[in-house]
Amino acid sequence: MQQITSPAFFIGREEKGLISFGSGQPDLPPPKEVFKVLPHYHAFRYGLVQGQINLREDLSKEYPGSTKDDFIITNGASEALDLSIRYIAKHGGKKILIHRPYYYAYPKLVELAGMKPVFTELVAGKIDIGDFEEKFKQCDGAIINSPCNPAGTVQDHSIMRAIEKLSRDLNKFVISDEVYKDIIYVKNKYQMKGQKIIRVDSFSKTYDMTGYRVGYIYSKNKELIQDAINIKNVTSLNTSIIAQQMAHAALKAPKKYIKEHLKIWKERRDVMYEGLVDLGLETWKPEGAFYILASMKNPTKVMHDLYYKHKLVVYDGNWFGAPDKIRFSYAVDSEKIKEGLKRVKKYLESKK
Repeated sequence: MQQITSPAFFIGREEKGLISFGSGQPDLPPPKEVFKVLPHYHAFRYGLVQGQINLREDLSKEYPGSTKDDFIITNGASEALDLSIRYIAKHGGKKILIHRPYYYAYPKLVELAGMKPVFTELVAGKIDIGDFEEKFKQCDGAIINSPCNPAGTVQDHSIMRAIEKLSRDLNKFVISDEVYKDIIYVKNKYQMKGQKIIRVDSFSKTYDMTGYRVGYIYSKNKELIQDAINIKNVTSLNTSIIAQQMAHAALKAPKKYIKEHLKIWKERRDVMYEGLVDLGLETWKPEGAFYILASMKNPTKVMHDLYYKHKLVVYDGNWFGAPDKIRFSYAVDSEKIKEGLKRVKKYLESKK
């Protein structure tokens, strides 16, 4: 039995009979407009390192007060995060504040940039603004994620405004990871603004285009934009130009596409949440994204047992700074969720 030490073991894995509550890979199709690009697209040249102009121009229409020059098109949100963190490190950054639980890549990206992650604990999924402020003053930047992967919680507008003000008053960068901003069940999204706000997003979740690897940075800070372009120029050059053209087509899709998919995510959320509660697992109802944390002792062993004995993928909460918890993704259809929950029940009964 091979030891599973990171999500990399599961990402892209396909096996007969396997059900995955692991990676956040939507099973829903992209907008039909995306597929109309393929028969007519014939460009094979390098693209602009900053990103194709038509895509950046259309993105600027989504962000009031922005221009095409405020965006960098990246290889998914992952590269956008990496470039933003590297920029802070390049300009003397030593510490980055991260809320815990966190997306598993955050601490690693900070460490790879030669900085140290500092943690503030979420309280019932929410940022404790007092603790955040105290630690932020000792750091050179912060990363926040709302809706949150893995907690599924959405930060209150008052908290987001307070962090926005802290960024301005302390003149420090805040990276706002907003890849789930269009998958919110309880309230409207809050758009942070300011010269030190770096907003990161992608087409992966909103438009179900994970494998296309198209993300972006939006910032009004011209120095950051130029420096990040320079870093990207020596690491990955341009993001796939055909994928960018498909992302451009996705933006042309009717907005009802997002609303219709949000309804599906909410229905699946309810199936997963109610199923876990019925199994007697301690959890809270997600407010956004498509993840749910449930309390289970020895999550590393649980993950291995469920995969090797029950052909079910779940993620070890330790990867997210959430010990004694398992992360479940409900980015699969409701019938698979129900079948997966039966396998969890069978596992739990075998342990009695």
